[in-house]
Amino acid sequence: MTDNAYVARVENLEVKFVSRESTTKAVNGVSFTLKEGEVLSIIGESGSGKSVSMRALMRLLPSKAKIGGEVEVNGKDVLKMSGRELTRMRGKEVSMIFQEPMTALDPVYTVGDQIAETVMRHEGVSKEEGLKRALELLEFVRVPSAERRLKAYPFELSGGLRQRAMIAMALSCRPSLLLADEPTTALDATVQIQVLILLRKLQKEMGMGVIFVTHDLGVAAQIADKVAVMYAGRIVEMGPVRDLLRNPLHPYTQGMLASTVHGQDRNTDIEAIPGSPPDMRNEIRGCAFAPRCKHATELCRTTEPPETSPGEGRAVRCHLVSGMTGAEQDAPAYA
Repeated sequence: MTDNAYVARVENLEVKFVSRESTTKAVNGVSFTLKEGEVLSIIGESGSGKSVSMRALMRLLPSKAKIGGEVEVNGKDVLKMSGRELTRMRGKEVSMIFQEPMTALDPVYTVGDQIAETVMRHEGVSKEEGLKRALELLEFVRVPSAERRLKAYPFELSGGLRQRAMIAMALSCRPSLLLADEPTTALDATVQIQVLILLRKLQKEMGMGVIFVTHDLGVAAQIADKVAVMYAGRIVEMGPVRDLLRNPLHPYTQGMLASTVHGQDRNTDIEAIPGSPPDMRNEIRGCAFAPRCKHATELCRTTEPPETSPGEGRAVRCHLVSGMTGAEQDAPAYA
């Protein structure tokens, strides 16, 4: 893989967690590409492999994790990097916004010191210059009274301000790839919208590629250019956000959309997906979603579905879709 037009390129990524008792296959053959200035949202239930895939891009997984496949960032092979090369890459070329800023920020250092440290490490500037840059970044992410917040400790800030401080830190060295692991989950609805609007605005201004992990389809619709739906460690459907949400093809994607309150009649019960995700410590035969799918056939239970391309930019793993005609695939699943 040598095409530098992609800020990230992943081919057949596999992640296994090996212990004495069992082997857990967390990610099974994930592939995607991300161009400059593009936002990919990865959605799915808890345990589907979203966050593990993200951390594999930065090699932030524990030592018991075995990573296979190919991972490239800016044309560089991440899986072959030395520890020193990884340290240079993290924060400068690739940055990550974590789910809970209270645990990601160090409670014994001020917000300004933590942002300045990142700038000093990667850009070799003095502490005075680092703090100056930290102040500029807090103002950049619209933190009110930024000079005062610079000297504050994380516990002195609200959840929304802590998240903005995390965004400032992630953007401190102008990375080409930003990984956001459910950064709005711990925030209330109003603050969540503010953070999403801010992230999208900053992403466009800086031209970054962004991978945004969420379990919220509404969040994906607001921020993404394309969406990848993960289930049991695999991407089961991918496509442009508008096409995928208007015409979901995989039964799992359809089930997630049907189980949301948006667009539902007040007197109608929400149609939840039955059952539970599979135990990834066990071998999965056929389609992993088959035990929960009302359309499953014997073929689904015994044979893993191949990836098919039902349209431009679309990909799906489903025997039912691969057997459809073009007209059936184009027919909207929901009005």
